[in-house]
Amino acid sequence: MSVRLVATDLDGTLVRRDGTISARTVAAVRRAREHGVEVVAVTGRPPRWLTGIAGLDEVVGGGVAVCANGALVWDVPGARVLRAHVIEPDAVLAAARILLAALPGAVVAVETLQGFRRTPEYVPRYDAQVAAPVAPLAELLADDPGVVKVLVRCEGRSSDEVLATAARVLGPLGHPTHSGARDGLVEISAAGVSKAGTVAALARERGIGPDEVAAFGDMPNDLEMLCWAGQGYAMADGHPDVVAAVGGTAPPCEDDGVAQVLDRLVGDPPGAVRAR
Repeated sequence: MSVRLVATDLDGTLVRRDGTISARTVAAVRRAREHGVEVVAVTGRPPRWLTGIAGLDEVVGGGVAVCANGALVWDVPGARVLRAHVIEPDAVLAAARILLAALPGAVVAVETLQGFRRTPEYVPRYDAQVAAPVAPLAELLADDPGVVKVLVRCEGRSSDEVLATAARVLGPLGHPTHSGARDGLVEISAAGVSKAGTVAALARERGIGPDEVAAFGDMPNDLEMLCWAGQGYAMADGHPDVVAAVGGTAPPCEDDGVAQVLDRLVGDPPGAVRAR
């Protein structure tokens, strides 16, 4: 069956190390659209981190992006949240208590509908986070800001280690994952919320089945989506567990891997002349 929807991760999949999307990839996405294929960006980033990615507007084509690992559906041209899956404050506090007990030295922050907030122990790594509200976790949640992700970082451990512990102890309180193997950071969404689930809901609304979807990604937060899609492609230089678990492989991001696969899946529209 032909592909009607492409769901693609951003960092390490579509977005290169220099923070841009290549001209070749933009052209391949444009050709896919000319064939009637919808392309949806699916990322762990919050919506505010979508701005400034060169080429992204052409990729999403005035449509939607799935952000915060599936917790948000974002109207890109309208700059507004269309759908949100939030974690209730009591569940955030309970999850944090369990994780801090299981991971000595771990620190906690939250991504909310109102922006990033952190506890005093959580040292920001990005300049944009320095001015974020800082307080004990209960105070950060007092106004029920709509938590879309809980961030738990444990210095000195790999993200794989932290994720394994979180998956073991959290139970129904949340859905943990990660998008970077070496930084000791795990991101927790509401129970049952993932990139896969939100993309599946978007597909159903469009009358598109899993076998009509091609998905691309490189990290554990992409794995469920890649396994759900009829054609899932792990980037060849992605997390080894993801590459091993997914049936299809795309060349590395820096080699325009998504564009290479799209060219094979979709090809050129009638009469088109591809630039060389």
